[in-house]
Amino acid sequence: MAEPTQEFHSIHPDQPLSISALADIITSGKKLLLSEDARKRIVVCYDYLQDKINGSEVTYYGINTGFGSLADIKIPRDDLQKLQENLIRSHACGVGDFVDQEIVRLMLLLKIQSLSYGHSGVQPQTVERLIYFYNNALYPEVYDHGSLGASGDLAPLAHLCLPLIGEGFFRISGISVPAADILHQHKLEPLQLSAKEGLALLNGTQFMSAYGAYILIQSDRLIEHAFHIAALSTDAWDCRMEPFLPYIHQIRPHAGQMQAAHKMLTLLTGSQMIARPKKHTQDPYSFRCIPQVMGACLGAIAHVREVFETEINSVTDNPNIFPEQDLILSGGNFHGEALALALDYLCLALSELGSISERRTYNMISGKRGLPEFLVSNPGLNSGLMIPQYVAAGLVSENKQLSTPSSVDSIPSSNGQEDHVSMGANGAVKALRVLDNLRRILAIELLNAAQAMEFLRPLKTSPALELYLADYRNRVEKLDEDRYLSQDINASIVFLQLDVINPVLT
Repeated sequence: MAEPTQEFHSIHPDQPLSISALADIITSGKKLLLSEDARKRIVVCYDYLQDKINGSEVTYYGINTGFGSLADIKIPRDDLQKLQENLIRSHACGVGDFVDQEIVRLMLLLKIQSLSYGHSGVQPQTVERLIYFYNNALYPEVYDHGSLGASGDLAPLAHLCLPLIGEGFFRISGISVPAADILHQHKLEPLQLSAKEGLALLNGTQFMSAYGAYILIQSDRLIEHAFHIAALSTDAWDCRMEPFLPYIHQIRPHAGQMQAAHKMLTLLTGSQMIARPKKHTQDPYSFRCIPQVMGACLGAIAHVREVFETEINSVTDNPNIFPEQDLILSGGNFHGEALALALDYLCLALSELGSISERRTYNMISGKRGLPEFLVSNPGLNSGLMIPQYVAAGLVSENKQLSTPSSVDSIPSSNGQEDHVSMGANGAVKALRVLDNLRRILAIELLNAAQAMEFLRPLKTSPALELYLADYRNRVEKLDEDRYLSQDINASIVFLQLDVINPVLT
């Protein structure tokens, strides 16, 4: 039998990446291939740079000078390779936890993409080596603290690229393995870096970009769950359908609000519960204003996606080289302000999704609208779902604290040469924590909404939600009396990492 054909994603500078395309590359296991057009651009730029530095005594920042506040020190031609290697060594000073390997994988991909445009002056074999690392699941150890989000994500990218010269470490099956050993196993020689290559590798926003892309990819799946859970809670707490009818939203036509209302209306269509006569005239905001609140979050996330899709298709190192224009320009494309602001906005949106979710949980355990207190038979003897709401409240509070913006802070560095930084890397790290907390908060709401449904049988919710609930019940049983609930919550979290059944069309 013939071997299956390996799927490849071609790195092509004229074929922009989207967040959904990144998700497809990652989840399908596609390997990377450098297109001939990209290779040509890289070679042309590299040759141009070599001719420039070999044919004149002109100084170019970071190419034949020191870095940062040392930019006025000219470096002899014989030391240019050592200059670039020293740059990577000295900047590999990250601290903290190791970055998740899925994010490191994205960092490699996005660094390769940025270098492929032919404005960075690197050798083609440098890009090919990064592709080799990616294709062979050789992910360097990268720490999650050390970048100021300006001058590029210097420390994280130094750790990412240190194995190119046979130094640093790879993370293999959760163990630190010296890069020199891995290169030897793969019969690879350490690269000899040329002028500017170290700077091209370290300047860039790939740490922030990879985090943002990863969070957006995860958010897409989680938000579909969030609407299914919100709809279950709405039905379980005997809410009214009117807040989701299109007439309300047509006269305040924010795109996210209209999208959220449509999702809720679609999910609840066909429910026996929602069709029951209501004794109350209005529902609390956490139910009634789902389109306005969750819709605003959708709008914020859409804006963040636009920012990141621009960034992942950009050249973010410095200086930038333009062979056709015969120019080498020193600028600031490495500055992460656009990403820092977007990441702070993303934190706010994800935090709000969790905040409104916890309020629905709080209402469902209140003992109102025909449901028992804490959603358990014989309350008093049983505490039921009293304490999971405490957990959700604690997570919501932490997310509020994490949503303090990073982008408003700036601490000068490099003797004042780099006197305004974005702190976007801090924003990236905390945005991931906010996302993880949101998943836990939603898992607790799902646990409550599913339990509430048990007290309303034999009535049924909508066909779409019954399918969703049945899938969940295959993993988490209803609560008849008090039991160890961490297992239920953790199983619910795992469920939220799965693709939802019948996602609502947008």
